[in-house]
Amino acid sequence: MTAIDAGRAHPNRRLSLGMAVMQYKSTVLAAVALAALIAYGAATIDGFWSLVNLRSNLVFASFLGMATIGQTLCALIGGLDISIPFVVGAANVGLVKLMNEGVPSVPGILVVLALAAAIGALSGFVSHRLRGQSLVVTLGVGNAVLGIVQILVSGSGNAGISGGTIEGQIPDWIQNFAVADKAIGVAPAVLLWAALAALIIFMLRQSWVGRSIYALGGNQSAAERVLLPNERLWILVFSLSAVMAAMTGVLLLGYTGSGYAGVGDPYLFTTIAAVLIGGTSLVGGRGGYGQSVLGVLILTVLQTILAGNDLSSAAQEAILGALIIPTIALYARSPHPRMQI
Repeated sequence: MTAIDAGRAHPNRRLSLGMAVMQYKSTVLAAVALAALIAYGAATIDGFWSLVNLRSNLVFASFLGMATIGQTLCALIGGLDISIPFVVGAANVGLVKLMNEGVPSVPGILVVLALAAAIGALSGFVSHRLRGQSLVVTLGVGNAVLGIVQILVSGSGNAGISGGTIEGQIPDWIQNFAVADKAIGVAPAVLLWAALAALIIFMLRQSWVGRSIYALGGNQSAAERVLLPNERLWILVFSLSAVMAAMTGVLLLGYTGSGYAGVGDPYLFTTIAAVLIGGTSLVGGRGGYGQSVLGVLILTVLQTILAGNDLSSAAQEAILGALIIPTIALYARSPHPRMQI
């Protein structure tokens, strides 16, 4: 039997091969784009390969990378978490307020993460009950949460928030988390991101939860028929997203040295952009966090190149926004998993 005859005799084999090609095509394209950007940056910007620049880029990438974990998981089930920047800001100012009131830093962080998990669970529950209206739900929940936190913090006179900023004594260990350690060569935040990335990639590929997330994003009706706990999965995914956003807010507190309610604003656009550029489908069922890591690195290097060429903030935002259009056009050519059955 020839290879052609074998292919005709086993159409499922050809289908599997086609799905594998589509799965890795976006990864290859993202890797090529990253390599091209690095080559261009090295050729046009002085000090691009300096240790200071590389360490700074890794720190910025770790902040974005942790916030993108939740956005990737939400995209895989066919949702979007627009509350990420609001939760980042709320955690940022909320933790300062707790420490100003005498709460030790570690218990304060645990309180912030627990509250974030509850907020994410609420978003996931309501989004699932409204049949996937996550964009509107998370936008409303995020605005409400950040507003409530600012009201609570501002209600304490001189210890409150002014102009969106709250001052406080930030423990050295939190500040050092975003500073390159001489012994290990990089900031602890980068190592934390690397560990979380490995854990999430393993979870998605090897665990029942990961396979269920892909099944739910691929076809929600089919997932319901095989009795997957769809509602619990939505709650879990959005809880994890909120926790990762809150953790990003805590790490940004160590980097900036003060709380600021708007510190998460850039992560509304960039988390979605990183997911798209990496090749994860926003309608669910295709992609993964490994691809989002490539998207994070591409955005970080691109922002370095734009800043190195002395472009204004407005010009940088315009270029980054325009980048999304061809990205969507490129990946939209691949059919959704449920259309391949």
